[in-house]
Amino acid sequence: MPAVAAALRANHVAEPFRAGGSPGSLTIVGAAKTYGNDQQIFGQGEATDYVYRVVSGAVRSFRVLADGRRQIDDFYLPGDVFGVELDVERSETAEAVGEVVVVAARRATIASDPEQAAKLWRHALGELSRSREHALTLGRRSASERVASFLIDLNARLGADGELELPMSRQDMADYLGLTIETVSRTMTQLQGQRLIQLNGCRRVRLSRLSALVELCE
Repeated sequence: MPAVAAALRANHVAEPFRAGGSPGSLTIVGAAKTYGNDQQIFGQGEATDYVYRVVSGAVRSFRVLADGRRQIDDFYLPGDVFGVELDVERSETAEAVGEVVVVAARRATIASDPEQAAKLWRHALGELSRSREHALTLGRRSASERVASFLIDLNARLGADGELELPMSRQDMADYLGLTIETVSRTMTQLQGQRLIQLNGCRRVRLSRLSALVELCE
């Protein structure tokens, strides 16, 4: 295994890697590869030939709007599958947030297995549902509700039990939540003043009163 780890660190393709989540999730069998911070995994407009799963680190997917602004659509964390699209061209770009290791598999290979093809379809529908929920957050919620719901969701996805190490920057959060970086920072400070969270530097966040945060979002 040291040779595999060395190959990953050198950004070379390693031996085939099997990545699977829960029993009902997609099984991704392919080559594991490491990407450095901000390195592009795939770009908008490219062919949708591959499906990916995060092994370690985090990935952001985004689109560049007509006015040049970046809108982050989602973050993918260890165990998450991404790059599942029904069209033949990518609708967004995916980049590494910090150092990330992913495993990639050809979509055609997955789709050739009827069971995996059904899971691929269900996953695409799940992504659509999550996108709609995100659109609702952007359209109907205040800045404090957006930040609070983001922290609650991240805590659940990481299984962090209220002690979060944010993999993304405040600018990433702002571009995901449709806010400015100043608004995100000010809102985090306000939530700390209300004793709902406790900040320790830029990335460490303790959800001091999780139930109160949930109530804020209802």
